[in-house]
Amino acid sequence: MKIAVVGAGLGGLSVSCLLASKGHDVTVFEKNKGVGGKMNEIRAEGFRFDTGPSLLTMPFLLDKLFKVCGEDLQDHLEFVPLDPICRYFYQDGTVFNNFENRQDSVEEIRSFSAEDAEAYPQFLDHAADLYEKTKDAFIFNPLYGFKDLKKLKILSFFGIDAFSTVAKKVDQEFRSEYMRKFFKRFATYNGSSPFQAPATLNVIPHVELNQGGYYVKGGMYQVAKSLYDLALSMGVNFHFEHPIQSLVIKDGEAQGLILNNGETVKAELIISNSDATETITNLVSDHSIKPSKKIKAESIEPSCSGYVLLLGLDKTYEQLVHHNIFFSENYEYEFEQIFKDKVMPDDPSIYVANTSYSDPTHAPDGGSNLFILVNAPYLNEHYDWDKNSTSYGDKIIKALQKRGLDSLSNHIVYRSQITPVDFSEKYLSNKGSIYGTSSNNLFSAFLRPRNKSRDIEKLYMVGGSTHPGGGIPLVIQSAFNALTLIERYENI
Repeated sequence: MKIAVVGAGLGGLSVSCLLASKGHDVTVFEKNKGVGGKMNEIRAEGFRFDTGPSLLTMPFLLDKLFKVCGEDLQDHLEFVPLDPICRYFYQDGTVFNNFENRQDSVEEIRSFSAEDAEAYPQFLDHAADLYEKTKDAFIFNPLYGFKDLKKLKILSFFGIDAFSTVAKKVDQEFRSEYMRKFFKRFATYNGSSPFQAPATLNVIPHVELNQGGYYVKGGMYQVAKSLYDLALSMGVNFHFEHPIQSLVIKDGEAQGLILNNGETVKAELIISNSDATETITNLVSDHSIKPSKKIKAESIEPSCSGYVLLLGLDKTYEQLVHHNIFFSENYEYEFEQIFKDKVMPDDPSIYVANTSYSDPTHAPDGGSNLFILVNAPYLNEHYDWDKNSTSYGDKIIKALQKRGLDSLSNHIVYRSQITPVDFSEKYLSNKGSIYGTSSNNLFSAFLRPRNKSRDIEKLYMVGGSTHPGGGIPLVIQSAFNALTLIERYENI
């Protein structure tokens, strides 16, 4: 079967490999110069930065993909466990090292909150229970046809905290603000607010803290590069700097692509790794789908975006490990500003990835490469990035100096930034969102766009804006979902 894939992000690469392994003729069209989408890298002045995901969880899904394609993942990538997994800095000076070993973390917690030390392992057991209850029904289930939906039981929603929020559940279990902030932050892994997202998302700590979080030697971008190499070895064709103008749809069926240069490419099947909202609202013509369907796609709330500051330093800071988070003082107000006021927070929580801690080749001798991320609202009229992007970076640098990175501004030898505008323009993500669709109500986490269009035959979708969600493992799972549905409905 001749298959065209729109986009060479992680979802597009994964589904291309899977389809090529089945003997299909797969061609990928990518608007940018290389693969990876938001999972990318920047090299400048001797520094190397990942610009997307910074932690790999659920590596068994990547392993499964390589095995389906007849390869051993260990021959392509080397995973590096991190200990501590992350270091957390609170505004009163308290520092929490979160270790892979539960008991080591418990001892850390005991030093500042004895009662929460006992609650910590219990909550991780709760997260593990949520995973067992949701993995087959929601995560590894395409949730498309009746045979998928019959796995769901209405009563099961009560067992997975679908009617509470992340914040409410965490506040019930922990007494100190230290642990409350710690566990609430995991909702941001899919771009949601812990004060709005369903408590089911408390499953996320399980995949990092129980199953393990890893760094990939050489940088996280190696994941995208390894999938690209795998795809090439299997005969997948790539066309870079080939943006798509629209899909060719006749009689309710996708039959090809029209490139920006006017060229028409015929295909028997189309898979879009572009944002689901972008696909329906901009790639599908108005006469090919009901207006109500476009309105529904446009109304999908995107996840939050992010403001990224890349700093190359001529020194190292001993207090920084590989992953670091500096919490804001008022966590709830921070999310209120991001998701309700839709402006940048006055006092943001700041994530700092310092890969030169684990891989010194990522910075010149004695230097550091800091990837700094602050959660940001998706693009809207309340915040002007053209006016504020540089000044907000200055604000973050000053905040980090106050939090212990003394004279940070004096040691910067390379600086660049990525704003929500960049995410929107370069990757065509819905309103500059990073994680696709938000989960900011009790059921949106379960109602993401499916991996097969219900309105247009022969059109499938993968990526973080589709089911089951954003992040490396779930995007890979979206490719498996698409393959399952293709084999089910296309009789191949």
